[in-house]
Amino acid sequence: MKLAVFTKNLSNPAYAAARLGAERAAAMFGAEVRHYVPATPDDPEQQSALVHEALATKPDAFVFTPVHPTRVNDAIAAIRAAGVPIFGFVNRMDDGVAESYVGASDARLAADIAGYLFRHLRGRGRVAIVEGPADSISSQERVAAFEAAAGRNPGITIVARSCGAYQRAPAREAFAAVLAAQPQVDAVLAANDIMAVGVLDALQAAGREAAVVGVNAIPEAIAAILAGRMLATADFNAMQMCFLATECAIRSLRGEPVPREIELPVAIVDRANAAQWDLPYVQRALATLEQLKET
Repeated sequence: MKLAVFTKNLSNPAYAAARLGAERAAAMFGAEVRHYVPATPDDPEQQSALVHEALATKPDAFVFTPVHPTRVNDAIAAIRAAGVPIFGFVNRMDDGVAESYVGASDARLAADIAGYLFRHLRGRGRVAIVEGPADSISSQERVAAFEAAAGRNPGITIVARSCGAYQRAPAREAFAAVLAAQPQVDAVLAANDIMAVGVLDALQAAGREAAVVGVNAIPEAIAAILAGRMLATADFNAMQMCFLATECAIRSLRGEPVPREIELPVAIVDRANAAQWDLPYVQRALATLEQLKET
């Protein structure tokens, strides 16, 4: 059984974790996975070309997250025309495309982490937002939820928005410019953790402090939380998502019924509970479909 696993980039640790999730599911349930990743992060043309490359190998299924909401639609249509089933994770595709989809609510986790930060600030503060790529659905939904949460808290002022492209170095550079322009930033809402780490780099270089939160619960963020440098993160568990999507693919190919959709719950990680996440990805626990039914 051969599965083609598509992730968005090589730069975000969350997608390295997703690839590991696919490998762990394949090892557990008996399948072979091959990874397809654009060399240029989140590049639709490269992902589309990789789809056709994968189709030439005649995989039994695709485990797939699109890099763009519309610009890989032709490639997805080619998969469907070939009769190969698609199992989605992280970002949705059009209705009826995926046999199963595994994800989490970007709006809910962003609202929860923003609420946590605003409670920490006691409802008052000057806050900056660091967002991902403009075309990223996850970034759009998270930033919209950040802004909506701020709107519900009249003591919170959004003083800057900058784009960190879901990467550490661009986030560091973008936030350094924010710090140069803003004499007071009390806190930062980063749309993912690797950008939050870039923000921490910029703060350290400028000799300034702010309460920083992110999304993903990557090991670098957990280490920063335990060290007292970062306040909290929301666990957007891409490894678990890709693990379950891969398990769904394998079980479906065996003729077993699988859920049409799985939404993972939101977990906020701070210094009080971060020890539970203080493990390399290979050692973090993963729940199977059967175990999810028991919870």
